[in-house]
Amino acid sequence: MFRWPSFPDELPGFDTSSAPAKPHDLFLDWVAEAGEHVLAPHAVTLSTVDEDGPDARVVVLRGVDDDGWAFSTSLDSPKAAQLDQDPRAALTFFWPGRGRQVRLRGRVSHAPAEASADDFDNRSPLSKAEVLLGHQSEVLASHEELVRAGAEVERALAENPELRPVSWQRYVFAPTVAEFWQGAIDRRHVRLRYRLEDGGWVRELLWP
Repeated sequence: MFRWPSFPDELPGFDTSSAPAKPHDLFLDWVAEAGEHVLAPHAVTLSTVDEDGPDARVVVLRGVDDDGWAFSTSLDSPKAAQLDQDPRAALTFFWPGRGRQVRLRGRVSHAPAEASADDFDNRSPLSKAEVLLGHQSEVLASHEELVRAGAEVERALAENPELRPVSWQRYVFAPTVAEFWQGAIDRRHVRLRYRLEDGGWVRELLWP
């Protein structure tokens, strides 16, 4: 049986009585706080479903506003195919160094084409090359093949910095349920759920 420690000896508190009216605002507070203590606070597990069942992978959050949580991927990827088949999805953030978890359930939609283009343009050169390389999740014959193809894409991008894949898509995830979980050393964990009802957010505490 595993017995590694779950959390540090000191954890932040969570005063639910002062939580904002919208989950978006609380999330922005929490992710900013996490960014002061942990690596990659914007890494998120994206869960989807298809005819074979549930699937999950970690992606990078690209932003949050009143429209929702944004992430991007190629339309040729398995997750894009799953989302086009069934737009229901879930996002899970976990920051063990702060004893915090955020769970969201909702639906995704395509952002406008100009938002997808801006998303790609704002990526690093290496990230752009990775996107232009394509073939995500396809079988790879050898690592040497990847190195050669990557070098070719990097050369092409250096010669033409305006290269942009037509398959790059920014998605917007609009939650209908958002739960904020704060761990506690005494195991009296605090759970606050936001639930969308009649166009407004209902807040309710949950048992641990």
